[in-house]
Amino acid sequence: MTQQEYSSNIQKLTKMAYHYYVLDDPIATDSQYDELYHQVLEFERQNPTLISPNSPTQRVGDTPLESFSKNSHIERMWSLEDVFNQAEMQEWCERIYKSYPHSHFTCSPKFDGASLNLLYRNGILVSATTRGDGIVGELVTSNARTIQSIPLSIDFKGEIEIRGEVVIAKDDFEKINNERLGQNLSLFANPRNAAAGSLRQLDSKITAKRKLRFMPWGIGAGLTQFGSFYEALQKITDFGFAPVPFLTHCKGSDDIMQMYKILISKRDEYPIMLDGMVIMLDEIAIQQSLGWTIKAPRFACAFKFPAVEKSSKILDVTLQVGRTGIITPVAELEPVEIEGAMIARATLHNFSEIERKDIRINDEVIIIRSGDVIPKIIKPITALRDGTQIPITKPTHCPVCKQELLIEEIFIKCQNLSCEARVIESIIHFASKKALNIDGLGEKIVIQLFEKGLIQSILDIYSLQESQLLTLEGWKEKRAKNLIVAIQNTIGVELWRFINALGIEHIGEGASKRLAQSFGKDTFSVDFQQILSLDGFGEEMAYSLIEFNHANKELIAKLLEIISPKIEQLKLDESHIFYNKSIVLTGTLNRPRDEIVEMLESKGAKISSSVSKKTDFVIYGEKAGSKLEKAQNLGVKTLSEREFMGYMQES
Repeated sequence: MTQQEYSSNIQKLTKMAYHYYVLDDPIATDSQYDELYHQVLEFERQNPTLISPNSPTQRVGDTPLESFSKNSHIERMWSLEDVFNQAEMQEWCERIYKSYPHSHFTCSPKFDGASLNLLYRNGILVSATTRGDGIVGELVTSNARTIQSIPLSIDFKGEIEIRGEVVIAKDDFEKINNERLGQNLSLFANPRNAAAGSLRQLDSKITAKRKLRFMPWGIGAGLTQFGSFYEALQKITDFGFAPVPFLTHCKGSDDIMQMYKILISKRDEYPIMLDGMVIMLDEIAIQQSLGWTIKAPRFACAFKFPAVEKSSKILDVTLQVGRTGIITPVAELEPVEIEGAMIARATLHNFSEIERKDIRINDEVIIIRSGDVIPKIIKPITALRDGTQIPITKPTHCPVCKQELLIEEIFIKCQNLSCEARVIESIIHFASKKALNIDGLGEKIVIQLFEKGLIQSILDIYSLQESQLLTLEGWKEKRAKNLIVAIQNTIGVELWRFINALGIEHIGEGASKRLAQSFGKDTFSVDFQQILSLDGFGEEMAYSLIEFNHANKELIAKLLEIISPKIEQLKLDESHIFYNKSIVLTGTLNRPRDEIVEMLESKGAKISSSVSKKTDFVIYGEKAGSKLEKAQNLGVKTLSEREFMGYMQES
């Protein structure tokens, strides 16, 4: 075989695989594929320096890894807002129609698997990264290369992120579990878990055997070069990916509802698990204009399918104490299988919810897996009551520390900051990766230190001595020293990490960054209206922050004194045209929006998402919509991106 014949045969094998794995329309028998595959393999054995990276032989897996490295997405992988019925869907559409009354939508299935981001650079697959926290995920490129429905190269110049779901077909899932049963191995709970577990194998040769499929659903970096989302998903097919099934262009909520009914009717018979339908505003320029909240894009939502219902009996109710002190009642159930998962416990949320639904011990109750993940009790079956049912009473004392509980509206809280349940959970969170990232202070170590009396609060972390650690079982000098160093390394940490580490209810990573950026250390003394002034902050978040600041004033003060979190101090030119001005961005901009926001904030500007009489400037790009029109009607000064950059270059 010549090198030219070798290249030609790779193209033939790639085409055969595409028809088999992507189109489900084989153009060759298994024996024909195998014969050509072995010819290619033999050529590569004789000519190892000529092996093409696109050869199907390169999909069998690589040398096992010791661990996965982290990798950042170019564009964030956002979670979607969920809607669960027609009324919620129509309400979501109406929010968009208020600004853009003639909007169209693209609907596509929501696959139930593991999200994956594929980065292609000048047509070559250079990385594959799991969703992670949406900003940073795990690098699983070697595993992704084993998935036959992922092209190793595409016809595209420049940089583009193709996003989709790694899934396992229902039939393949059953085969995998049957094999594991024969090998006396634990079974996968459902296809989603099987797909996620297979994608995260350190040995890619195992991944290669799992018959994973990649179902595309979107584009990250590179999306803005397309006019519509529908067009973008069609283009993905041209790259060699599987066509998006049931892809539909919808003109309004009636079309959306019709498509939802069609899709849900196919749910059981479709070979891959579906858990809903994604509704996406079709016009990409308007997507950019609507923007994002802290958690999700404003231009997309997931219309979830009703979860599968089962019934079970409540055997007892136990009480959990969270790190904020909130007491959560949990129903202990007769185990019941729902969608491949055994459910033995389900949260009852709070005692107001129990009273509202009239749930009792020994009740037969309807259970769903909310979003096919979280078990949720819908209601009791009152017709089956036989007189053995026992009312669930509100506790008066903490189940852990026995201190009297505080009843605060619908919540019942343990106020004892020394409560074991609160202390342990708060320290675990404080030291976690997304908080202060104290290496070596994981859950087991925290529990060990607490039980030995070395830490009774977050503050005690900073009093730990190497000599104390050496008295503990399993601790040696190097380990003890490393932990002390890791603790000391948190001094001078970024302020947003410190805020996030406190574990304030409803205040996550994104909100912590906004607070640190907007208020600095005054975050711990801001009032209600100041918090609400931040884009994306609601009343629940404001109340939570204020309550936390009030209850933990002394603790926060002591921690601030010890840690001295750093705040980047910007020297602002108060004479600059954008200083202390309210600015709105709209349209498709040439520069990344985050970059422009950073430039403006460096000049002391305040970025807003909506135009009003209080707006000072609207900076617009191509295909600017209603925000630009509203600004012109209100007499607000407007600047093109070019004019804006002119002002920035002058300073």
